Amino acid sequence: MRFGRGRRGWWRMLLTLLIGVAAGLPAAGGTAVAAGPPSYLTMEASYGAGTVSNGWERVERYLDTTSGFRTEGFPADGRGDQDGKRVTYFGGVARPYSGRFLLYSAPGWDTGSRATPVLLVHGANDTADRAWANPGESGGYGCGAMSCPSTGLMQYLSARGHRVFAVGFAHKQGDNLMQAQVVGDAIAVIKAKLGVSKVDLVGWSKGEMSTRAYVSSVKPSWGRPYAGDVRKLITVGGPNGGYDYPYAHGWAHDFSIWPECGGKVNAPSPHAKMTCYGTYTAHPEFSMTPSGGQDNYPGQRQMLARWDGVYGVDGAAQDWYTTYYGGQGFYTSGDGIQAAIDAGSLIKPLHQAGVPSSVTTYLLAGGSPTVVGIFNENRGPSDGVVFVSSALDTTGVATVGGKATVADANHLELGWKSSSASQIASWLAA
Repeated sequence: MRFGRGRRGWWRMLLTLLIGVAAGLPAAGGTAVAAGPPSYLTMEASYGAGTVSNGWERVERYLDTTSGFRTEGFPADGRGDQDGKRVTYFGGVARPYSGRFLLYSAPGWDTGSRATPVLLVHGANDTADRAWANPGESGGYGCGAMSCPSTGLMQYLSARGHRVFAVGFAHKQGDNLMQAQVVGDAIAVIKAKLGVSKVDLVGWSKGEMSTRAYVSSVKPSWGRPYAGDVRKLITVGGPNGGYDYPYAHGWAHDFSIWPECGGKVNAPSPHAKMTCYGTYTAHPEFSMTPSGGQDNYPGQRQMLARWDGVYGVDGAAQDWYTTYYGGQGFYTSGDGIQAAIDAGSLIKPLHQAGVPSSVTTYLLAGGSPTVVGIFNENRGPSDGVVFVSSALDTTGVATVGGKATVADANHLELGWKSSSASQIASWLAA
């Protein structure tokens, strides 16, 4: 009789636990239990062994059905389109709807020994593959050095027991407000997969903007606020204080963009018109500010801030004054940096919103202005693109866990160099 009562009590306890699990309630000890992703997220496709590359274990495509997302603008010549395996992952679509995103899972994503999973968020004109798993995927100099490695931060962290994920955006230069919502979506999926309550974020370059916007609840009018699910935020070469590189070095920058000059890079120009080899042409599709009904680089505009009061402007460059301050130069014409800032920079709103004190923030800068193939930022200490003082700017950050400069890493090397990876790993483990 006593045995029977004990069994009934045991079954009642087990039933209570199972009901709690089914409802997504915390189990004993306070550990969160997976309850499935939010209803507004749909997994559309999954690619596993034999179909993914660069060392990832799985890539999944999700759709956020929230009203407000849209298909952003792409340059007509295809330079901003998805490429390689990403076209496959996006269902054969080179210009995806921005409510779609990719979630990459590294080996050990469900078996790693570290309690808090890590979400890696890449920067402008990049992919999760090249940024985190195979820096040499784009060929020579794609990693910022003469020789590129075939593995990156993903493998480095995974080998040390971290459960690593990465997000892939639909637009390589997209609106950081929409991409911040996608960061929140990716975190929601990870929480559902692993039954955790918090994730660590690593945002590299432009990726700092979307990660910081997410935790700061800087969002579009239709967007969701921060869900309180980030433990640590690590910014890597992030323009925390903004950047003005395209305007300070516009002449050299334009030659890599303007097709009449031989340019092919997917980046915005500070000019609306330019003379190349005697021909004066207009290319509103490459403009930093909305022009001619086109706006293909909103994410770049959102990173802008003026540094002329700190480091001046490169006065040796052709049309330097009109490029930075606006007007008609000898070869170029543009509205200047202030007009672009007024058209939608997010630096001031992010500073004003602040990073919550519950999110311990770490800031990593590169100290080597040696990026191969570009005119490196030379007006002050920089990683070749972002000033060290901008990358380490803590304005609005309530809880600073640490700051560091990797002296031998340029802007692109920060994502894979061992000295940078070691610093990131030490912060994650702290």
